[in-house]
Amino acid sequence: MNRERPYQIILKPIVSEKTTVAADKHRQITFQVAPDASKAEIKQAVEQLFEVKVEKVQVANMRGKIKRFGRTPGKRSNWKKAYVRLQEGHDIDFLGMASA
Repeated sequence: MNRERPYQIILKPIVSEKTTVAADKHRQITFQVAPDASKAEIKQAVEQLFEVKVEKVQVANMRGKIKRFGRTPGKRSNWKKAYVRLQEGHDIDFLGMASA
């Protein structure tokens, strides 16, 4: 994997009540990832970017919602979500990274 690929795979973390509960209970972090990324690529990218060990990766393809813009129908883009379970003793601290 070249140097830029991990940054192209991991687009952003998803922070919500549901993902916070999953992080506390199951050591699971949720990311929005590139639609063409495989589980192996996601695992390797997270380990390389955040210097943690990944136990398991689950992915979900999220379909874009049909929305209306006034009288005009439209559709949001499809995207991919990855649930990354970290090994025991490993954690990603997003707050500490923001101040660095």
